[in-house]
Amino acid sequence: MVDDWWGRPISASLPRLFLDHFHRTSLVAEDGDGLAGFLIGLLSPSLPDSAYVHFVGVAPRARRGGLARDLYQRFFDLAAAEGRTKVKAITSPVNQRSIAFHTAMGFTVTGPVADYDGPAVDRVVFQRELPLP
Repeated sequence: MVDDWWGRPISASLPRLFLDHFHRTSLVAEDGDGLAGFLIGLLSPSLPDSAYVHFVGVAPRARRGGLARDLYQRFFDLAAAEGRTKVKAITSPVNQRSIAFHTAMGFTVTGPVADYDGPAVDRVVFQRELPLP
């Protein structure tokens, strides 16, 4: 399904382990036609002040309607309720839509950071501070 949403193979970025181990912090949105969007997120077990958004997807039919913004806000609320004060995410430097979206959502942008995900795998790093509830 997500391969169809992106028009290219992307499902390898969503191994089952995320849903098995992080289902409490991953979100799903449905509409009358089924799955409309999702957010795979986690609370960092190593950094007790941080949460991380691994992957977000919105069906083409549901784009430009605020669903991704709503999923992020739900994740921010969940993370803040768990005492997290930072949410982080990354993207490829060529993903200008993601960079624009995260900037509009109040994330600070760093990068591209050279070799972030290995040799010659640069990433743009996002971070947003969260107020505690």
